[in-house]
Amino acid sequence: MAPFDSTLHLRRDPYRFVGKTCAKIGSDAFKSRLMLEPTVFLSGVEAARFFYDTTVFKRHGAAPGFLKKTLFGEGGVQGLDDAAHRHRKALFLDLVGPGRTDDLTRQTVAAINALLRKPGRIVLQDAFERILTRSVCDWAGTPLTDGEIPAHSRMLSHLFEHAGAVDHRQLLARWARKRADRWAAGRIADARSGRAATRTGSVVHRIATWRDLEGNLLDEHVAAVELLNVLRPFVAISAFLTFVAVTLATRPLEVSALRLDPARTMWFIQEVRRTAPFFPLLAARARAATQWRKHHIAANGLVALEIWGTNRDHTAWNDPDVFRPERFKDWSGDPFTMVPQGGGDHANNHRCPGEWVTQDLMVAATRILIERIDWRALPDQNLDLNMFKLPALPKDRFIVEVPN
Repeated sequence: MAPFDSTLHLRRDPYRFVGKTCAKIGSDAFKSRLMLEPTVFLSGVEAARFFYDTTVFKRHGAAPGFLKKTLFGEGGVQGLDDAAHRHRKALFLDLVGPGRTDDLTRQTVAAINALLRKPGRIVLQDAFERILTRSVCDWAGTPLTDGEIPAHSRMLSHLFEHAGAVDHRQLLARWARKRADRWAAGRIADARSGRAATRTGSVVHRIATWRDLEGNLLDEHVAAVELLNVLRPFVAISAFLTFVAVTLATRPLEVSALRLDPARTMWFIQEVRRTAPFFPLLAARARAATQWRKHHIAANGLVALEIWGTNRDHTAWNDPDVFRPERFKDWSGDPFTMVPQGGGDHANNHRCPGEWVTQDLMVAATRILIERIDWRALPDQNLDLNMFKLPALPKDRFIVEVPN
């Protein structure tokens, strides 16, 4: 039986609680409460198809307030629906869609290569965050000096590393959001006023000059949020790169297989994306009263889709808890069986437009890590994933030692 309110249960086990509860009651859905609000929790491929039906659900008002004040910001594309969402999403697809980020990927890959050539001890998660911050800010037309990189890297990483925290880290995330909003608004204002040289066609220029469906420039604050919606998700790819490293460290047979057959790298990174605990839930609200299975959903009622369990749905994947990259050899590409960065269609649904660059960078980084790291001589460390954090990074953030 599902608990009356699931808030504390989710805090204790944010990734697996929904799936465990569904398995216990023999259903892909159950009714409970989230922060005392009646909520229908969903898990699985068929539930995902239902969740991503834009005639049934909307995103406006779905995200919890603490995520708006940290991860998403106020007024961004995540809270839009219908024509306004499609119009704003077209901007992001044009900025980071297929083939749009090749220069960004090349710059980032070169920096990771250089990092792993320099002797010394490296905390990979922290180093990846700094590299990705520098690369994406350069590429977006908001370059940083060497002295600015550490602070801006922490600022952007706090937005996704501490967004779901319920302790002092939540305050860090909110402080980082305020700083980030002010900084990004300054870059938008500079681009609009000509106070700073801004490359025509750059990300910051495109967002600063983008017009809504009524032909108006975006509000400066909203434009700043959307600029951060390009920068912050790219820095968050650092978590996926660390998940790659953890997988290679704990599965030596995968290292050997990838060395023998580089063509399997895409299967490997897809399996990392399927199994990695990156973010636990997605939220939406019903446009009108509806029903899923036996559960009535009121108009404007809250629905939450579990990512972990949906990516492990036994109706879609054989032995879903087994790490098996070969399963992607003949994968159909069904957009509801794999939802680590959202499901459905990129243009019409709330699926991350940065999915392509994420995969490109994961493939390239996997090849570099295999070549540059001696997996038999890693420093002593705790590689267990911290399943209480979002994302669930290893407790020591993955340490490598590059020899002289």
